[in-house]
Amino acid sequence: MSTSSPEAVKKLLENMQTDLRSLSMECKKKFPPVKEAAESGIVKVKTIAARNSDILAALKENSSEVVQPFLMGCGTKEPKIAQLCLAAIQRLMSHEVVSEAAAGNIINMLWQLMENSLEELKLLQTVLVLLTTNTVVHDEVLSKAIVLCFRLHFTKDNITNNTAAATVRQVVTVVFERMVAEDERFKGIVEQPPPVQGNTNRRSVTTLRPSAKDAYMLFQDLCQLVNADAPYWLVGMTEMTRTFGLELLESVLNDFPGVFLQHQEFSFLLKERVCPLVIKLFSPNIKFRQGNSSAASPAPVEKPYFPICMRLLRVVSVLIKHFYSLLVTECEIFLSLLVKFLDGEKPQWLRAVAVESVHRLCVQPHLLRSFCQSYDMKQHSTKVFRDIVNALGSFIQSLFIVPNVGNASAVSAPAGGSGSGPQGTAQGGPGLGGVGGTLTTQAAFEYRGTWIPLMTVSAQGSAKATYLEMLDKVEPPSIPEGYAMSVAFSALLDLVRGITTMIERELAAEEAAAAETREAQPDRDWQPPPGAHLVWEEMVNACWCGLLAALSLLLDASTDETATENILKAELTMASLCGRLGLVTPRDAFITAICKASLPPHYALTVLSSNAANLSSKAYSIQGQNVQIISPSSESHQQVVAVGQPLSAQPQGTVVLTAKNIQCMRTLLNLAHCHGAVLGTSWQLVLATLQHLVWILGLKPSAGGALKPGRAVEGPSTVLTTAVMTDLPVISNILSRLFESSQYLDDVSLHHLINALCSLSLEAMEMAYGTNKEPSLFAVAKLLETGLVNMDRIEILWRPLTGHLLEVCQHPNSRMREWGAEALTALIKAGLDYKHEPPLGHNQRLQLLLLNPLKELSNVLHADIRQKQLESVLQILQSQGDSLGPGWPLVLGVIGAIRNDQGESLIRTAFQCLQLVVTDFLPTMPCTCLQIVVDVAGSFGLQNQELNISLTSIGLLWNISDYFFQRGEAITKELERDEEAQQKQAREKGETLNRPFHPAPPFDCLWLCLYAKLGELCVDPRPAVRKSAGQTLFSTIAAHGTLLHQPTWHIVVWKVLFHLLNCVRTSSTTADKEKIESGGGNILIHHSRDTAEKQWAETWVLTLAGVARIFNTRRYLLQKLGDFFEAWEVLLTHIQSAALSKNNEVSLAALKSFQEILQIVTPVKDSDKTGDAFAAMGVPPVLIDPLSASGPGRPLVRSDSLVERLTCYNGAELQAPPPGEESALEDLTLWWSAWNTWYRTGTDSTRPPSGQTEKLSFIPSQPFLTALVQIFPALYQHIKANFSMEDLKKLGVILHGAVSVPISSDASPFILPSYTEAVLTSLQEAVLIALDVLQKAICVGPENLQVMYPAIFEQLLLFVEFSCKPPQYGRMETKHVANAKYNQAEWVALNYVPFAERSLEVLVELYHKTACHKAVINEKVLQSIIKTLRTPLGLKYSCPSESTWKLAVSSLLKVLSIGLPVARQHSSSGKFDTMWPELANAFEDFLFTKSSPPDNLSIQEFQKNEAIDVEVVQLISTEILPFASFIPKDFVGQIMAMLNKGSIHSQSPSFTEAEIDVRMREEFSKVCFETLLQFSFSNKASTPQEGFISRMALSVLLKRSQDVLQRYVEDERLSGRCPLPRQQVTEIIFVLKAISTLMDSLKKTQPENVDDNTWAQVIALYPTLVECITCSSSEVSSALKEALGPFKDFMQPPISRVHNGDS
Repeated sequence: MSTSSPEAVKKLLENMQTDLRSLSMECKKKFPPVKEAAESGIVKVKTIAARNSDILAALKENSSEVVQPFLMGCGTKEPKIAQLCLAAIQRLMSHEVVSEAAAGNIINMLWQLMENSLEELKLLQTVLVLLTTNTVVHDEVLSKAIVLCFRLHFTKDNITNNTAAATVRQVVTVVFERMVAEDERFKGIVEQPPPVQGNTNRRSVTTLRPSAKDAYMLFQDLCQLVNADAPYWLVGMTEMTRTFGLELLESVLNDFPGVFLQHQEFSFLLKERVCPLVIKLFSPNIKFRQGNSSAASPAPVEKPYFPICMRLLRVVSVLIKHFYSLLVTECEIFLSLLVKFLDGEKPQWLRAVAVESVHRLCVQPHLLRSFCQSYDMKQHSTKVFRDIVNALGSFIQSLFIVPNVGNASAVSAPAGGSGSGPQGTAQGGPGLGGVGGTLTTQAAFEYRGTWIPLMTVSAQGSAKATYLEMLDKVEPPSIPEGYAMSVAFSALLDLVRGITTMIERELAAEEAAAAETREAQPDRDWQPPPGAHLVWEEMVNACWCGLLAALSLLLDASTDETATENILKAELTMASLCGRLGLVTPRDAFITAICKASLPPHYALTVLSSNAANLSSKAYSIQGQNVQIISPSSESHQQVVAVGQPLSAQPQGTVVLTAKNIQCMRTLLNLAHCHGAVLGTSWQLVLATLQHLVWILGLKPSAGGALKPGRAVEGPSTVLTTAVMTDLPVISNILSRLFESSQYLDDVSLHHLINALCSLSLEAMEMAYGTNKEPSLFAVAKLLETGLVNMDRIEILWRPLTGHLLEVCQHPNSRMREWGAEALTALIKAGLDYKHEPPLGHNQRLQLLLLNPLKELSNVLHADIRQKQLESVLQILQSQGDSLGPGWPLVLGVIGAIRNDQGESLIRTAFQCLQLVVTDFLPTMPCTCLQIVVDVAGSFGLQNQELNISLTSIGLLWNISDYFFQRGEAITKELERDEEAQQKQAREKGETLNRPFHPAPPFDCLWLCLYAKLGELCVDPRPAVRKSAGQTLFSTIAAHGTLLHQPTWHIVVWKVLFHLLNCVRTSSTTADKEKIESGGGNILIHHSRDTAEKQWAETWVLTLAGVARIFNTRRYLLQKLGDFFEAWEVLLTHIQSAALSKNNEVSLAALKSFQEILQIVTPVKDSDKTGDAFAAMGVPPVLIDPLSASGPGRPLVRSDSLVERLTCYNGAELQAPPPGEESALEDLTLWWSAWNTWYRTGTDSTRPPSGQTEKLSFIPSQPFLTALVQIFPALYQHIKANFSMEDLKKLGVILHGAVSVPISSDASPFILPSYTEAVLTSLQEAVLIALDVLQKAICVGPENLQVMYPAIFEQLLLFVEFSCKPPQYGRMETKHVANAKYNQAEWVALNYVPFAERSLEVLVELYHKTACHKAVINEKVLQSIIKTLRTPLGLKYSCPSESTWKLAVSSLLKVLSIGLPVARQHSSSGKFDTMWPELANAFEDFLFTKSSPPDNLSIQEFQKNEAIDVEVVQLISTEILPFASFIPKDFVGQIMAMLNKGSIHSQSPSFTEAEIDVRMREEFSKVCFETLLQFSFSNKASTPQEGFISRMALSVLLKRSQDVLQRYVEDERLSGRCPLPRQQVTEIIFVLKAISTLMDSLKKTQPENVDDNTWAQVIALYPTLVECITCSSSEVSSALKEALGPFKDFMQPPISRVHNGDS
């Protein structure tokens, strides 16, 4: 019911009257004046009630009178009366019927009661009612009322005190509430307050309204009081406590901040009075140092006083909270003080209340932001915010370092006893020693033996203080252990939570605004207001160091999962916030802290100790494990859950992972997963740590890069508890999810992630160098995973990703490499499989980008990597082969990047790829790649690891050529299109198009590349490859050459064929002559191929034959090229150099090719008569050559039978010249060119070596020389018209040289006939045929040719000389064939006898035809013949062959029978003068040979030979002596002397007794004698001279006989019994026989022909003969008998001697 309702008023009036009645009753006796006043009061009340309608107003007006009786009642000082009066006054007040004056009176009366200490509680109640019900009390009255309450507060009575205190508080509040109400009323009226002056008069503040003034005065005096100064307004105060004053100040400041903020006067008070006061009061706390208040200090320092200190802090909290903006400077001081109170030297309670105060600040992020803006961001200002945070941090640290000094309740936990758990102290470090079991259940921090329990101090985000609220305590309370830590911990968490939530909220708002702007105006960039960001960054920069230090320490010390979780969450949110704000260093620092905490103790030091950025130089990482399951048995408060090996370069012991490590790891995963976008460069830290953890836990990468728990057999080092075992799959899963979520990162963050993985991998690589331990594959596996999930934007990360993996692939550690390659190839395959937008087919750049790393792998030297690469290529070909398109060059490049230092298996894999390409994909690839295919196939041919592949690749080249042939038109079109495009591009760029074989059309160029590649293979070091390539090359040119344009043939001839010939020639001439032992394995090499040189020879043969065949078959086409003659010359030069090569096989083949290009048919043996059939078809038999019949190593030739191929040759290949045109072979220059080549070849090959050659370099073989000579006759047919004497001489030299060449002894059994057979070698036959051809040509030729006859004779005579004097080949020692040992490599002179004899026969025959030719006579051919024959005749038995001299004799006889008549006929011309002495010498040498017949000569033989001698003498007697008149005298004389000599010829000294009579050549002697005598004695000699000669001869003969006989007789006598030497005996026998022959002759001649002197000499012999009778030899006796017999004819009676006519 309202106080103003009629009922209430009525009740009031009734009550008042009742009260007055009661009062009058009470005072009736003792206080009559009071009684009277009361009664008049009743009357007054009634009157007012009767007269006025508004009773209350009337009451108020008259309130002084109405109240008077009650005041008087109080004045009686009677408790009972006073109580009654006070109650009545209160009733009046509550109805607001007290006027100002009345109120003043009431207060005065109450003051008196107070002074008399009466009814104190009632007084307080009255004052309170008076002040709260209305505003009539103000100014001095009000102040008096307030003083009254204050004074009551300081009474002795506790209840009164407390009530008074409450009342004061309420009154103070009322004063300020009035002011607030007053301000409300005047809200609308704007006043211009005069400027506040220096305000000298503190009592009247004229500018304030009444209530405000009261409030002002009150507040001012409170400050005065607290400062222990006299109040201005509150007059009458007797005492005052600071604690109470401070509480009042705090409540005013806290409850009415608006007053101070809105009124300058109040603000002024705050600045001028409150702040200095607070600072002053703080001073003892500031100066105080715990423990140093000793007497030594000059003045005792005032001790801090808990109640004041605590209240001051409360005031400061309020000041800071509400008036920060007004008191910026002052707050700076307060905050700095607050920070100081946290100092370790301050009392424990002070630190506790300070930390509570700090906590209050920490839950106000906006306030903190203001600090940051006002201080930290200003120059020259204390960094307050930073200091607060740092102070908190160091406070926490100090708690661990100085455990609760000076506080009885501080309990230090027992230090961990070693060895209490299974791990004991083996690993050392915090948390491994056991701690009392009871403690482990409570949440606590433990660090280096300091154990601090953790209490729940306040709900999250609120700062509920304990000690700041202890307003009733006077003594400092004892602080329970762990309290300060718990508050500080909450403060830290709240600080982090507040700041991060605030900034993140604002960031989110900003981003939303940005998004809105972007939608509205897409073209404008949204600029955020810069201020906000700066503040946020400054806040973070200021606080992160302190936070991090504290949080890290707490994290290290935390033993409670929830606490740990909170710390980690704080670190995580800070890291994320720093990341969002782009503050790299703090972000990295927080992340480092989490990372360190995830790793085992002390482990982290190596990994993360360096600053975040500096990680790369550290070796750190993860080692593998065997997993034993152990149940958690550790009693330590850190539960060990895993033991593993650290990942490090040096093997170390094991490390331990605790549950906390795993918890931190999860936070780390969470950080990376949720905040990956802001991690930037710190991905490195995160990933490095995860890598180590993964390693310690033994997770290994599996397909696709996911990590799975390793096998449990890695070694004894990893032990996992069951708890972790169940966690592992989860961790592995989170890890994978983490990298999967990289697909949601923006491009920059993704790059950071990739870079981090790369550098992590680089470190793993560093560590894996030089060891074959298992490396850490974490990074590589995760790179793969990241690449796979980001396929849709693969372009942006492809280069760094693959660039790094390529480096991994080159690592020496095989496991590392293997994973690098696995990752790279998996990515490439996935990239090609992925459905890109636009598809790869239309995005050529991307396709090439994807394939490029595959190509780069080719540079890696490790075989395992190349194997992997090639396997991937094979898979790509199988899956994507059809759609590679522009990627073909890259793929082919990879296939072709083979080197000889790679193993066979690699090359084999690569070759599989190539085979697949050639068989399946040639039609699908762009034609421009065909050339690459050719190159690649060629490179497989050239590799030297695997011969079979080389050979097969040549087969592939044949298949490729076939493909070109079949698809020729299509390929041509596409290539020409491409060429046009390229030329256009080149023109635009102003360059010239540069491709191989340029002027030829593109399709021809393709062929040329193919030919060139085969050409390269033709000079491969391996003979089999060369052979196969050569056959293929020539087959393709033959089979597909028709497709080429004519000008292209020019390139084929010069750049392909001749180039090839050059290379082959060079290689052959420089090839090694060392014997190759065996072809590897058990392959035996035929002796004809057992040196590199011999193998090259085969190649040279093939090549030369192939080129020659092309020249032959394509001659009409080539002739149109214009430089055919030059080509012909070059070819001939090649043939020549091959023919002159030091290899029989090559040289012989060269001549075959020579024959082939000259289209000369080689002499056909019976076995190959097949040629005739073809000849009938018009095919030159040269084509039917073993070389051409064999295809390119494999039956790829399309035509099956020889006949088919030949008909094709017949049709197309030979390209018969159009009728009417002369065949080019008639072209003389070509023939003469051929002749010159032939001549040079012949000269060089038959020129004997000069100088002394120990080791003979080379001697041409017989078949070669034969072939060489066989070429001549055919060649001659074409050049005979101009063949000159000069040329004939050249020919002669060659023929002579050829015949002189010896044979090596190992070949001789095959070439030489046995010595006895008179057979010519084919070479000799050929030489004679050549001469025959010539002489026949001369014979039928014109006169001028006949001068060549003598030259031919000369040549033949040279050959004849060989019979006795085989030709010397240089200074070479040749053995006679009979002495040659076949097993030694010696040179054997041929048996030239049959050849010489055959030549002689030819000569005789030729002479027969030409004896009368002028040239023959003039050139003295006869003389030459005789001179030549003189040698064998003279040698006779010494001739190498018996037949020689016999033939020589018979030839001489034949020649003379023809020549002598001619000679006689021309005797006058003197042309034969020199011939006669030559002839005489010949006779002489033959008849009186210096050689003795061989011992084994049979008698019959001897007699035959003698018959020949006789024949010669008969020739002399019939052909020469009868014509003595035509013959020079000297000659006749010589003949006579010869006959003379013959008649007494001595015998050979070696006859046996039995043969002696036969061997004496009696028959010959006889004939000689007879001829001699016939010419001496018969018809008187034509000239005296002749007669003289013969007589002279006789006398010499007789004299000699005389001497022989005499000596014999003498010797016989002396020798006594001993027989004489055999020789002497035979001599004497001969002499005796000669004597008997002479006697016979003398008898036969007419006596007148014998002069007396002769007779005298004959007779004089007789006595000597008689003396011989005594000889002992029977042979001599019988000869003597014959000799003595004829003397009977001299036995005549002596006739009278007549001397000079006297008797």
